[in-house]
Amino acid sequence: MQPLMDDPILEIPASELELVLREATDFFNQTATLVEEAGILRGRELARWIARASASLKATRSPTEKLLLIFAYLKQLLAKLREALKSRPQDRGKIVQVCSKIQARAIQIISYIKTTVEEGPHRKEIAIDSQQVRILFSGAGGEPVSRKETIRAMRRAEILWPALRCGHRPNDGRQTTRLIAKVDDLQDAPHCDLWQRSGRRIALSL
Repeated sequence: MQPLMDDPILEIPASELELVLREATDFFNQTATLVEEAGILRGRELARWIARASASLKATRSPTEKLLLIFAYLKQLLAKLREALKSRPQDRGKIVQVCSKIQARAIQIISYIKTTVEEGPHRKEIAIDSQQVRILFSGAGGEPVSRKETIRAMRRAEILWPALRCGHRPNDGRQTTRLIAKVDDLQDAPHCDLWQRSGRRIALSL
């Protein structure tokens, strides 16, 4: 973007402009997390969308153009959020509540897997099926969790920790859902304090 010849020139330290860019990016990522938790864009779909946006930002050298791009992408997310709220105004409170429970249960699954791996250092693989997960939830003193909500929590755990793979148990006529992973792939575990503040693996990057 070329300034006009008669425009006044404002000198801004590069560090301050970088701070503005970081704040805008953080605002975008918080909005992206809200859109994901509301079920408007799912994990992989949102990840691909943000990957394209990140590529555009990295290809842009001008800090001003980067900032304008971030706001353009932010407007697109807000438009999707606005359309979704208009189409289901009666369900807004319920959707946020259910997604919050799924997130908490997914974190509970991941904490259990981390503890199990730490207690069994010679283990090469770990697997936990939906029946075991339901017992885990019941053991925590919570309310009974349906099979459907259990599977949703397991799939959310897969999104939070990509090393986990969610699928059906082999040669099982009931097609029991399970989470499985190689222990060697579980070295880089996500941290709980980061999950609530960022888009995790789907965050926009400059």
